[in-house]
Amino acid sequence: MNAEHNFAVSVEWQGNRGTGTSGYRDFSRANEARVDGKHAIQGSAAKTFHGDAERWNPEEQLIAAIAQCQLLSYLHVATRAGIIVESYTDAATGTLHVNADGSGALVEVVLRPVVTISAGDPLVAEQLHDEANRLCFIANSVNFPVRHDPTILVLDDELS
Repeated sequence: MNAEHNFAVSVEWQGNRGTGTSGYRDFSRANEARVDGKHAIQGSAAKTFHGDAERWNPEEQLIAAIAQCQLLSYLHVATRAGIIVESYTDAATGTLHVNADGSGALVEVVLRPVVTISAGDPLVAEQLHDEANRLCFIANSVNFPVRHDPTILVLDDELS
């Protein structure tokens, strides 16, 4: 099934302190991302880059998008494989490499999902992370490795 879907997001810079970008430290990196009918995401640069640590930065948003996509892809393949997932959490991390000229790139994301199942083969449940990664739209869109370090728990084991 080939299909094309379009997504629209608007982003507005909110950081003009009255003098625009007159100096590198004279403006805030505050911004807001919006999608019609949804809560806005308050964004900024990472604190390292003079941003507001209380707001999401683009790197965190990309890592979260990869982790969410993996989660949703995993739930799909687990259902098809007869694995009953009871809970799924992930402590994802990303590594940003900054070059001397100020350019840079995320060079790796590591997902660390902890999946609790109540039915199905735990070995199959672990192997399904590869299939979920293959299907994940966001992981397929990035040019750096997305590694997985999953932990599978069986609900009975968790209760004992």
